[in-house]
Amino acid sequence: MRPNILFLMSDEHRSDVAGYAGNDVVQTPTLDFLAETGVVFRNAYTASPICIPGRQALMSGQLPMTCGCHRFGDDLAPNSMTFARRFAQYAYNTACAGKLHHTGVDQMQGWTERIGSNMHTTDRYIDGKVESEFAKYTPEPGTGKWSNQKEIDRAGVGGSVNAIADEYSLLGAEHYLSRYFADPYYDRPASHRPLLFKLSLTQPHYAFKTDEAKFNYYLNRVPIYQESRADHPVLSRTQAGPDVEATPRDIRRATAAYYGMVETVDEQYGQLLDHLQQLGQDIDDWIIVYTSDHGEMLGEHGIWEKTQFYEGSARVPLIIRWPKAFAGGTVVDENVNLCDLFATLCDMADIPVPDGRDSRSLVPLMNGDTSGWDNETVSAFREDRVMIKHDALKYCSYGPDIPEVLFDLEKDPKEHTNVIDDAQYAEAVQRFRTRRDELGYGPEGAAGYTGAGYQSDRPSECTTAYSIDGT
Repeated sequence: MRPNILFLMSDEHRSDVAGYAGNDVVQTPTLDFLAETGVVFRNAYTASPICIPGRQALMSGQLPMTCGCHRFGDDLAPNSMTFARRFAQYAYNTACAGKLHHTGVDQMQGWTERIGSNMHTTDRYIDGKVESEFAKYTPEPGTGKWSNQKEIDRAGVGGSVNAIADEYSLLGAEHYLSRYFADPYYDRPASHRPLLFKLSLTQPHYAFKTDEAKFNYYLNRVPIYQESRADHPVLSRTQAGPDVEATPRDIRRATAAYYGMVETVDEQYGQLLDHLQQLGQDIDDWIIVYTSDHGEMLGEHGIWEKTQFYEGSARVPLIIRWPKAFAGGTVVDENVNLCDLFATLCDMADIPVPDGRDSRSLVPLMNGDTSGWDNETVSAFREDRVMIKHDALKYCSYGPDIPEVLFDLEKDPKEHTNVIDDAQYAEAVQRFRTRRDELGYGPEGAAGYTGAGYQSDRPSECTTAYSIDGT
């Protein structure tokens, strides 16, 4: 019998804001428990440091250049091969509560049941859309996405649409699991088949709002991440809007609210685990995965939100717990990618990995075998920006006429010094440039793409006709 799988996911969660990661301010007992009894990946990276491409890469097991999802608004083509679809093919019930961030016409993408408020097809995917009709209707002036300045100004105590969505998703998850394993009303539980269940929460994604008790607790405890910006045309760019004018107190308020949201997410995961155990489930029998789609800069390097290849934005938390197969308390230091979860889940469930994936199984690393691992990870944003990390060296390319960046994280973990022109790194820089070209981010662009080098015959599966920038 194949194991049940619980996939827990948050949104915009920095990898260093968790107790198990060494943060002695934030309170995350549920994540700490998963880490103490599971496998922690210290160097896990998103395939794209922005919501939608990162999530589509995770679902498809493909890097952005392979699946063709480069920007906010891009979506996988209908009926794409996602890990949910693959597991459904092997008799799994596949259900998701919460945020998936599909914007196209296929709102399921392999899930056989979806629960939550995050389901809608955006206007750009309406077939036969009459542009002149849509042009008649415009939003009221002053509405729309908040600027970062407004996010910081309004940070503090209060509720948010994200908090409401998460409560809805958690309630739906509990109802689904009760019906699945007990069904006291109709005696038709579905637990004779294996389950892949995902709870995908929206917090700690801004707006920066939390309840009063948590805000008061964190306000005078949180660190301030604010630093001066790098002298670089991309690394100095704040996402979405003009520079933020914020006092240390403003930044502290936003950070305190963010920490409060992380604690709320942790509480909700704990509530779901308790619910499973109340239903008679032994969670040691389950594979439990926890991760996030990307991080949040929180003012570090003068940047808010994401889209950067800095550690605060591109590195993500990742825990896999299955105590019957892997020793608890194991730590993996190798570079891995969220798109590797496709092959990893298939490997653990004894399901063949379909062709066309950039995904690599993490099972050998979880067993302590690093011999076959090349220690590379890739993250990309738009069609011209790519990060390649090998060992402790992180190379970033931003297209023609924009300076490249190289950080040596072993010597410079805070990413303050660009060593791209340092002679001692010249050979490594040339290797990175060759790899950049193979990945389709060199002078030839996608025409030069020869694949990630993990598997071959990877068809593009993404609809990109309506790509836009955003968050």
